[in-house]
Amino acid sequence: MDVKQSVEKQFAAVAANYASHPVMSSGPELGRMVELGVSSGAERVLDLGCGAGHTALAFAPQVAEVVAIDLAEAMLAEGRRLAGERGIGNVEFRLGDVEQLAFPDSSFDVVTSRFSAHHYPAPKRALAEVVRVLRPGGTLLLVDSVAPEAPGCDSYLNAIEVLRDPSHVRDHRVSEWEAMFAAAGLTPVVWERWGLELDFDSWVERIGTPDPEIKALRRILDRSPAEVREALAIGRPGPYDFSMPLALLQGT
Repeated sequence: MDVKQSVEKQFAAVAANYASHPVMSSGPELGRMVELGVSSGAERVLDLGCGAGHTALAFAPQVAEVVAIDLAEAMLAEGRRLAGERGIGNVEFRLGDVEQLAFPDSSFDVVTSRFSAHHYPAPKRALAEVVRVLRPGGTLLLVDSVAPEAPGCDSYLNAIEVLRDPSHVRDHRVSEWEAMFAAAGLTPVVWERWGLELDFDSWVERIGTPDPEIKALRRILDRSPAEVREALAIGRPGPYDFSMPLALLQGT
């Protein structure tokens, strides 16, 4: 099974969790993304790795049209359901691969990616596709978990992420994203960096982590060195709770 098949399998089973969980459905970054991405109200928006559609549905009332793509049909079904419940009719949910976008050149004003880029097997290829489909002067808005700049903390965070969810590829450092944006032809701006306090039990339940992996995660967190505990705020407030580093980046 390759990474993309793993993503599809992993999220097909938990789509309903992602439709209802407050971390996904109501984060404060949603409003900030809309604020940064909408100017005229006539924008055409593409949402990459849309999941249950929360980002697409946040943009839809403020823009002309949103196309939302994902590898998991079950996630798209949740997005269509939520759109129907809210009476939103200007969002199209379709199967799609971020590395092979099935759209003409210069066809979108804004591209968004929220909590999906850490699943991209080839982020540089995905960014090249983003640049291709964006109109001149268009904007990419990316929100994702990011690794600390310290190599040891970087390795530690990505290790527990993969153990929790085998479809995880990598939480990139902010400096890595800035370099990839620039190499793709996007002018990068880091708007915000913050920590998302995660309840351990909810974190593993949301993705359906099996019990053996949960036990292994607890052992790893118990043995984490001081540098890692400080960087990820491990043990605050519960013994296995921690803070996930997040960032909002814009590329123009």
